Amino acid sequence: MRRERHPARRDALRSALAAEQLDGLIVTHLPNIRYLTGFSGTAGVVMVLREAVVLLTDFRYRTQAEAEVGDAVRLEVVPSDVWERLGHVLAEYPGTEALGYESQAVTVADAARFTRFNGRLRLRPVAHVVERLRVAKDADEVGAIRAAAGIAGEAVEATLRQVRVGLRELDVAALLESELRWRGSEWHPFPTIVASGPRSALPHARTSPRVLERGDWLLLDFGAQVDGYCADITRTVVVGAEPDERQQAVYHMVREAQQAARGAIRAGMTGRDADALARGVIEARGFGDAFGHSLGHGLGLEVHEGPRLSRANADPLPAHAVVTVEPGAYFPGWGGVRIEDDLYLGPQGAELLSDGRTELLVVG
Repeated sequence: MRRERHPARRDALRSALAAEQLDGLIVTHLPNIRYLTGFSGTAGVVMVLREAVVLLTDFRYRTQAEAEVGDAVRLEVVPSDVWERLGHVLAEYPGTEALGYESQAVTVADAARFTRFNGRLRLRPVAHVVERLRVAKDADEVGAIRAAAGIAGEAVEATLRQVRVGLRELDVAALLESELRWRGSEWHPFPTIVASGPRSALPHARTSPRVLERGDWLLLDFGAQVDGYCADITRTVVVGAEPDERQQAVYHMVREAQQAARGAIRAGMTGRDADALARGVIEARGFGDAFGHSLGHGLGLEVHEGPRLSRANADPLPAHAVVTVEPGAYFPGWGGVRIEDDLYLGPQGAELLSDGRTELLVVG
């Protein structure tokens, strides 16, 4: 991600904090730290104040932090107690009196450590201030998610060519994860889901040693990561035999629901209305109870972030958000189907970032 993006993000945060009557924010959630500074290490605390930005980390990340954050961020390499050093640094900025911290990320134990700070400070928990800024993606962010989705599409295509009856779900996951890494995915944004046969009725199944059998459903839910940004894809196929009548009916119902949503979702509609685009198709067939989760979620530096495409979300979907569209239908003891793609909610409408290849396939 280009470094010049970060000062504008920090200025936007300062404006949001001013509206909350705060002089600064202690940022501990690692994706938020990366968003604001470019630092991608796994240990650090950032303070965004009116007059300074300070990153505190340990010796493991000195060289990395110097390369990633640039001269606009004050770097403090702390030998032992980050929180003690944080208090000393704050004392250098006497204009800071009201300071927020990320209540959704700070543990009770860490919050208790704030009592070490100078008594003049008023500390206040605030939630999701940075996350609200992260919802709208800039061109670089959308490009990174598009690249991750491209890797994911190529990887699953290569994997499906190797699937056959007799492999275990674990074997399929190993193939898929290898293909993702070979193609440049930095990591897996979440544990890969490979669920076959009746286990495909488990929306968040854990990949198991179950052996693929002829005629099984095979559901693959997986992601790729580029420059820290995530793609999230689900494909469901049949293994080793032509789909039977019920399999065809369920699959085409879910596919119709997904295409209805993909074609009509727009920024400005509520998350509830977006969810209804797909849910209405499934309910009209009499299978509303089989679609128990929401239609989708936001994507970015985390695989699950705002906004939600859900019956519970009456808020408008923000322009420039990236979201998943993933309807499903699940029947315990028989199996399930989910189809998922990633969309950018741009000014001209929704733009597909993943390959959108959702025809019913027989593999192996």
